[in-house]
Amino acid sequence: MDYRRSNQQAWNHLADTGSLFARVATDEECRNPLKTLDGRGWLPESVAGLNVLCLASGGGWQAVLYAAAGANVTVVDLSESMLRLDNQEAKRRGFKIQTVHTSMDDLSMLGDQAFDIVHQPVSTCYVPDLKPVYAEVARVLRDHGIYISQHKQPVSLQISHRNDRQQFVIGMEYYHEGALPAQQDTSYREKGATEYLHRLEEIVGGLCVSGFVIEDLREPKRADYTVDVSHFGYRGRFVPPYVRM
Repeated sequence: MDYRRSNQQAWNHLADTGSLFARVATDEECRNPLKTLDGRGWLPESVAGLNVLCLASGGGWQAVLYAAAGANVTVVDLSESMLRLDNQEAKRRGFKIQTVHTSMDDLSMLGDQAFDIVHQPVSTCYVPDLKPVYAEVARVLRDHGIYISQHKQPVSLQISHRNDRQQFVIGMEYYHEGALPAQQDTSYREKGATEYLHRLEEIVGGLCVSGFVIEDLREPKRADYTVDVSHFGYRGRFVPPYVRM
């Protein structure tokens, strides 16, 4: 099955079954949306009137928060169900957002230099090649615009299983080509999705080659010292799952 089709089905299912990934913005979050969106100080003090593209970001959370902050919001997602949550929540709150049903590596329906900010949560693992994604973002982003993106760390996707001592085994080659096979340890994998391992040279170096200037890089801490060994927070103590730029 084509990666777009399989991922569309997987995320439709996650949205339709009330996954944590499809949690809409709360009233409290909407009262201070920029604080919720930006704990690192990467966004300007105000986004009111700015054109914001929430890329591969359906689900009724990020786009709604930007709209609450006064931005002109367009949200792109491959999942109709995730976009439905955006439309429902925006309508309920009286916000106006534009939803676009397409893949992150095909933004041909969007104009050149149309956005001041492009904000992309963890999602590049669902496409086989980052170059078209970065090229499209570079095209639709205005000069001196802001591109915030988060990615799955390659080492996290290399983990295949745990041994009998609950140690994490790197069983996938770093230079693996093609879609990743299913693994025993699914702490940071989405059921039914087609995922790809992108190396750091592709994630970080690819941004540089595409013309971006990297101003900051963070590894969000997902370690939890209070949970059982079966919890994803336990794995986060040993392997950083994400990188954010």
